[in-house]
Amino acid sequence: MSARRDDFTRGWERRRLTIAIGLTAVMLVAEAVGGFYAGSLALLSDAGHMFTDLSALVLALLALAFSSRPASRRRTYGWYRLEILSALVNALLLLGVCAFIFYEAYQRILSPHPVQSGIVIVVATLGLLVNTTAYLVLSRSRESINLRGAAMHVLGDAISSVGVIASAVVIRLTGWFQADALVSFAIGAVIVVGAFRLLRESMDILLEATPLDIDPLEISDTLRSIPGVHDVHDLHVWSITSGMPALSVHLIVEKECFQDGGRMLSEARQILLRKFNIEHTTIQVESEDYVDHANVQWRS
Repeated sequence: MSARRDDFTRGWERRRLTIAIGLTAVMLVAEAVGGFYAGSLALLSDAGHMFTDLSALVLALLALAFSSRPASRRRTYGWYRLEILSALVNALLLLGVCAFIFYEAYQRILSPHPVQSGIVIVVATLGLLVNTTAYLVLSRSRESINLRGAAMHVLGDAISSVGVIASAVVIRLTGWFQADALVSFAIGAVIVVGAFRLLRESMDILLEATPLDIDPLEISDTLRSIPGVHDVHDLHVWSITSGMPALSVHLIVEKECFQDGGRMLSEARQILLRKFNIEHTTIQVESEDYVDHANVQWRS
């Protein structure tokens, strides 16, 4: 992936998000009304999840718009990190919804409420169709953590809809109303797993951790294999935003090859782009007798 997504790609991402927002908003109202009228916590929980999804999608759309703004003197990387902050907020919202679902489900198990299963089946089936459509729209973009986070939201809702349908069928056949609360617990568990995954990935980027698909030791060994490069130190790899890795490194070159540093620098940049897909690089070339080598605290 290039360091800056082109306007065509961003336009497609905006259209996908807009479609998903429209579908989710319509289904949110339907599930909230249906859940309240049918007395189903599972359906209301799914509506609450959808409300979080709608917030997540709107945040994703706003983040996409801001991240396309140009860099400035104060924000030399532009607004790319806003995308990650949006994903972090989405994860925290999901965890808040889970706390509400678990509490209400516990109360329903202690004191079962009657549920009109027929209404639940119809509304949840419509929700499944809408969420599946929204997921297919969003999942085509695999580079953006924000769109992947939004897709995860609606996928979780699709899974939740299946559980809601199943609980309504059980209630219709057996009259066991606690099935509604148990499915609510299951919905909450699914949301928690996905939320923590998104939270971890967002925090890794904000803490400038090395991307999981990049091995710094492999990069170090590859750079050392360049003719004239004696050693490597102060190697750092992080992500500016999802799918946009950056690297900084110091190359120690042999004294007799120092005048050929331009060639080694060019070769290092080409290798990093071709083999590791790292385009944004900062490389310092140093001679073996450079006095600051003694101050190096971490050597790869």
